[in-house]
Amino acid sequence: MISVRRLALALTTAVLAALPAPAAADGVMLIQAGAFWMGRDGGPPEEAPLHRVYVRDFWIDRHKVTNAEFAAFLNATGLRPPGSPRRYDEDDEDARIRLRDGRWIGDAGFEGHPAVEVSWFGARDYCAWKGRRLPTEAEWEKAARGEDRRPYPWGATPPTPELAVFGRPYNATDRGDRRPLGRSPSGVEDLLGNLREWTSTILRPYPYNSGDGREGLGGDGSVVVRGASHDDPAGSLSVTRRRSYDRRGAAAGHHHVGFRCATSEDLGGR
Repeated sequence: MISVRRLALALTTAVLAALPAPAAADGVMLIQAGAFWMGRDGGPPEEAPLHRVYVRDFWIDRHKVTNAEFAAFLNATGLRPPGSPRRYDEDDEDARIRLRDGRWIGDAGFEGHPAVEVSWFGARDYCAWKGRRLPTEAEWEKAARGEDRRPYPWGATPPTPELAVFGRPYNATDRGDRRPLGRSPSGVEDLLGNLREWTSTILRPYPYNSGDGREGLGGDGSVVVRGASHDDPAGSLSVTRRRSYDRRGAAAGHHHVGFRCATSEDLGGR
């Protein structure tokens, strides 16, 4: 029997997908179907074991969603529709989107930076509004490392400021399109550093299995966050690093977490 919570989430997604959204941009990258090596041995226990995972064709945003893009979503759909969870921590001092003269606007100079203080529900709802969804953690990792077990999207070279945004002061994000040398084999950029990223996946031990409930829309538990933040040290940057947050926390957004969207629909982007 379908639970009330699962039904409510499905209805919310359907309603948001029906709302008018900007036309699909060119900034989506195709990740071709196939098996890849996920996780690693010899590191933190939550990243083991190294195992093979098959992922179907999917498309993922080249860059994280920006403050300007999320502001457009808030203007189109509202900050918090009745009965919905908190989407955005607008009252947090780290927020970069403000209500000015009745409209949500990104702070000057930060419009093109990835959006911060967006809750998991806000990220989910934005992606639904765009006709997409959050990526699974398996999709995120395949987009980041390809099929050759590389530790970083760009290869095996240790992180440098030309490759990723890291080791910066608190809340010192940057635009996600300024380091093309840090792109992954599939051309996805800004995967490590700048902001960690929400996924659709409930944290459970490996091996990864999309059919064991970790990808259930109505599942409870902490949600996997991937990538690294602008204020993380170089040693925290790894395509296999797994963190998690309670998506239902009172302050569900974070200054070091952003997101990007994915879809299994053919967008024809490259």
